[in-house]
Amino acid sequence: MIIGVDPGKDKCGVAVLNSSGDVKFSEVIPTIDFELTLKKLSAQFEISNVILGNGTTHGAAEKKILALNFPVQVVDEKFTTEEARREYWKQNPPRGWRKFLPTSLQVPPVPVDNIVAEILVKRFLVSGK
Repeated sequence: MIIGVDPGKDKCGVAVLNSSGDVKFSEVIPTIDFELTLKKLSAQFEISNVILGNGTTHGAAEKKILALNFPVQVVDEKFTTEEARREYWKQNPPRGWRKFLPTSLQVPPVPVDNIVAEILVKRFLVSGK
């Protein structure tokens, strides 16, 4: 299993995927709960790697991950938010008057950091690293 992390100052996206890219866990968590969440996930899943987005707060997150003795790979998160928004609308098609407005002009009503974490793992799997 591989954990993907989209680190942020106040919240983080965390996702666990298997080597086939199937999502087993996906949530947005408060950054303050990041280490505890990693510990819980490692008790629940056999983690082989942690994939970390290279956003502005990735340095602090990387230190926490390494302190927990997880192997970590930093992945470029360029355009992942836009990709996550598109994926959100695929999974949750707009209803009512929103269905007449292009989804490219809409902002999802919930944070999509967890979907970004999923995308980071999928990018890692595709790259074959």
